Amino acid sequence: MCGIYGEFFKKSKLSSKEAFLKRNDLNILRGPDMSGYWTNSSDCQLGFRRLSILDLSKRGNQPMLSYDSKFAIVFNGEIYNFQEIKADLINENIPFQTETDSEVLVNAIAFYGLIDTLKKLDGMFAFAVYNIEEKQLDLVRDFAGIKPLFYSFDEGNLVFGSRYDQVSKHDLNKNNGIDNSVLRLYLKRHYMPAPFGIINKTFQLRPGEIVSVLSNGTLEKKLYWEFPDLEDTGLIESENEAVNYIEKELTASVHAQMVSDVQLGTFLSGGIDSPLVTYLAKQKDAEIQSYSIGSDSSKHDESEIATAYAKKIGCKFRLDKMTAKSAMDILEDSMEHLKEPFADFSLIPTYLLCHNAKKMGTVMLSGDGGDELFFGYQRFESVFKNKKGFKLPKSLRYLAYGLDKLLFNKKHFNEVLLQKDLANAHQGLHSRFSDTDINALFPNLEPIANKDLPYYNYKNNLSDKELLHAMRKAEYYDMMQKTLIKVDRMSMANSMEVRVPFLKKSMIEASLKIDPELAFKNNEKKVLLKRLLGKLIPGTPISHIKKGFSIPLTAWLKKDLKEPIMQTLFDKNFIDTFQLSETELNRIWNMHQTGKKDYKWVLFTLYSLAKWHQQQSE
Repeated sequence: MCGIYGEFFKKSKLSSKEAFLKRNDLNILRGPDMSGYWTNSSDCQLGFRRLSILDLSKRGNQPMLSYDSKFAIVFNGEIYNFQEIKADLINENIPFQTETDSEVLVNAIAFYGLIDTLKKLDGMFAFAVYNIEEKQLDLVRDFAGIKPLFYSFDEGNLVFGSRYDQVSKHDLNKNNGIDNSVLRLYLKRHYMPAPFGIINKTFQLRPGEIVSVLSNGTLEKKLYWEFPDLEDTGLIESENEAVNYIEKELTASVHAQMVSDVQLGTFLSGGIDSPLVTYLAKQKDAEIQSYSIGSDSSKHDESEIATAYAKKIGCKFRLDKMTAKSAMDILEDSMEHLKEPFADFSLIPTYLLCHNAKKMGTVMLSGDGGDELFFGYQRFESVFKNKKGFKLPKSLRYLAYGLDKLLFNKKHFNEVLLQKDLANAHQGLHSRFSDTDINALFPNLEPIANKDLPYYNYKNNLSDKELLHAMRKAEYYDMMQKTLIKVDRMSMANSMEVRVPFLKKSMIEASLKIDPELAFKNNEKKVLLKRLLGKLIPGTPISHIKKGFSIPLTAWLKKDLKEPIMQTLFDKNFIDTFQLSETELNRIWNMHQTGKKDYKWVLFTLYSLAKWHQQQSE
């Protein structure tokens, strides 16, 4: 895993090499092992920081040229099927000098072309490739959005980087202010969804996107891969067949992601996905090590279950505990490495997880992606149970909701039924910051429409299968992206690569060949993965309620983290810059402190914005 950075200026002079390398070195934790630089001495320069994983020799350094010297590349990520592509290229008499997937990638682009190469790839990646003859730069991001890639474009000049601050603080953007529509989106979503950036004229590539700057300085964008539509026919409808199919595909995915020239381990939680990944990894490497952290809060602690999984699997296992003190010790460090507004407070235990696991290895496998592909979130049930109720007129929906609440304690319907449609309700379940609170806190923030999130545009009259698939697609492009941001930033802050077997392209596409109603059956989440876990590891505790990877922030805001967060929130520069209502901020803070209302999500969302503003101003 690495960090990349570059400039392609058609209308202005490139930055000095000294200034360029200084910004490139912002990626030093993403790539602590070497720094690389290439330029054509006119309109393009590429920078690279390396975290050595494959072919640890200097031959694997980047930027790298293709065998015919027509393409230059900087590449962050892993290509899991690079050996197969390399074998095909060797059969075409293409020469190779290294054992890296980077060389396979740039040589494939030179031989097959970019689009045909992308059709062959399976992996996680973000890269920039410069066509030296055509004077064209292409930026590419992987299918799932695992690896980040930010950019800014203005009047023929493009800057890109693995970190948002490499773009947001570039001289091209020194006079650009906050995009208020993205600010409002951040407050509602608690992160910056692609393709948006909170500074005007800054962006990020969407999963599966190519952004190209042509030789004449014009910019073009296109998707080379999208989350597939649900197949009309041919879906697997047998539970046994589906479980066996998932086992086959997930085994192949896990084993493909275990190619490494450095120590590799797994994260192990008390859920379903990471035990599956750890079990399958152990089948390939009997000495595999797994790692987890627990909490001193019983409400959030899964360490006992994770330990039980480790014993059943028979893997080497290390467990540490997170306390309020350890969280306070790493709060500043974890926030420092975001470089963008991001308010999922599970980033704190994720940082500690990666920091401690780094002592065990440089590469870790995780179970991320399983909840989205196999219906693991409570939101699926919360939306789906109301589907039949949307056949009623709105007035009767209120009546049905009220009666069900009174007689059956919301067994059949919940507040989703009162929204204008299922998609809007689904989107709203992701937000913990109400429009009322936003408008009160930001009285001068125009009530402009949110930036478009097109995956929440599905209809109420879909079939059960179609609705489940539409919700899964929305979660893939929304919640999953937030999770991937968290894991990428916190792992890279510790110079660690995290691989996600559930999000290998072949695994994603395999999950879509199964009838969704098998995976979400009778309102039970993750049916097929539970069945698979029970098959592979009999007697595992799969019936418990997953607690999630979180922290007791409600209590910590009143005690252990109170002072540092309060000091940041009530900073005069922050309040003045964003024209916050200090009266309203005081009200919300006091409501939380006195226990009258839990405002942890609102306060942490504001805190992350304030920390980012401090960093941006430095």
